[in-house]
Amino acid sequence: MSSNVGLTTPRGSGTSGYVQRNLSNLRPRDSSFSPYPTDSLKHRQRQPNAEILEHDRLRQIEVQVFELRDKLEDEEVDEDEIEAQTEALRRNLLFSNDGDEVKAEGRGKKALKVHQVHELAKAKIEESDRLRRALGIREDYEEGGHWKRGEERLREGIPEVKNEDGGRGLKKEKW
Repeated sequence: MSSNVGLTTPRGSGTSGYVQRNLSNLRPRDSSFSPYPTDSLKHRQRQPNAEILEHDRLRQIEVQVFELRDKLEDEEVDEDEIEAQTEALRRNLLFSNDGDEVKAEGRGKKALKVHQVHELAKAKIEESDRLRRALGIREDYEEGGHWKRGEERLREGIPEVKNEDGGRGLKKEKW
């Protein structure tokens, strides 16, 4: 044994006492260098797919139509009457102004399931818009934009000049 590494004695340990290097240990990298641009690190809201949302809406309509058909068949209503009522319900739901009427009552972001990614994204965008309007935040607001504009104004106000030693720097005022 060298450098006091490993067991003092392998007796009773069930091993041979051979010490190996841990190859799975990952050392932390230099945190100052990032191969990715800083713009990609900003949070971007996931946009819902309109086709998938429309498909889910049509599916909900067909579920309601099927439930009506099943109920009418259990009541032994005539087949022509069943077709007429289901077509009327389908037309009513398809041409309703608000597609959200099809969804269950009280169904908000919390009632959505984890697998309903596009519905969750749409609900999150609507929630963010409501919050932005409530707080009076403009749509073109950029996080940290105030500091950037302040730096630009500062640069415009103080011109750069060459120093005596040939380096560049900000012009210093004499008091």
